Amino acid sequence: MLRRPILVLLTFLVTAGATALPAAAEPVYPAGLRVGLEPVGKLVPSQRFPGFEDAERKVAVTVVELPGIAYAELERSALAKDQPGIEGVEHEKFSVSGGIGVLVSGQSTQDGAAAKKWILLAGGTPEQDLTMLINVQVPEAARDVYTDDLIRKLLASVTVRGMPIDEQIGMLPFTLGDMAGFRVMQVMPAGGAILTDGPSDDISKQPYMIVSVGRGGPANASDRGRFVNDLLMTTPLREVRLQLSEPMRLSGQPGYETRAQAKGPAEEPVALVQWVRFGSGGFLRVIGVAPKEQWDTLFPRFRAVRDGVEAK
Repeated sequence: MLRRPILVLLTFLVTAGATALPAAAEPVYPAGLRVGLEPVGKLVPSQRFPGFEDAERKVAVTVVELPGIAYAELERSALAKDQPGIEGVEHEKFSVSGGIGVLVSGQSTQDGAAAKKWILLAGGTPEQDLTMLINVQVPEAARDVYTDDLIRKLLASVTVRGMPIDEQIGMLPFTLGDMAGFRVMQVMPAGGAILTDGPSDDISKQPYMIVSVGRGGPANASDRGRFVNDLLMTTPLREVRLQLSEPMRLSGQPGYETRAQAKGPAEEPVALVQWVRFGSGGFLRVIGVAPKEQWDTLFPRFRAVRDGVEAK
């Protein structure tokens, strides 16, 4: 069950000498990722997946980022004797900048041809709240270029930067035209964003919005009411009580507005609104949640954000 990426901080040390040293390589960060590497060979950031690739030699380096809490479970999986799709499995502790990771390696296949595979699992610092998983696959035909030593050098170069929120926002399938005083707190891997209004990232204590897209949706207009009400019940709030649910046009497309009352994590009363805008093959969902006593002030701001969302 190995998934997601790699490990934690900066680069490798070079030994001092009497002559001038070559400039140290710089880490490269694929768009939207916090984890970077110092590419070797002809590896470049991939346009097809999060990580790097040498398309000519069919070498792939995928990078997965998970919350820090995922490390313990993934470590148990990484240390298992049998690894799906890998033969001749070897395990070792692997030093990386900022700590020690677990490196799994062995023989695999890629498009029916023999290949060597490495999987590095590493954790970030408590402040980073990050678990990293790097998967490297090199066909045997490319092993004369991408040797064991070169791949180990690549993996040892792992480094972590701050959250590239602007890059992640740019990768969303929609634009946020009017933030109405909110800020993007987090971009979700599935193509959504959490917005909040306040000094912290603790949305249990301040107003927030969630903007996301989904595939599918009811084919018949008569089924949309039930669909949006079922969606509303998936919000992470307690005792959700429906107050209003009615069809309306949203940016010229069919949609629904749904309002409700609920209780937050500390049993505090909150009010929420959900707008769902239906399109061809999918839908846009906008949720706004506010303390009940702030509803009259925040509802117009929620609506301004909703009206500024445009599909790319």
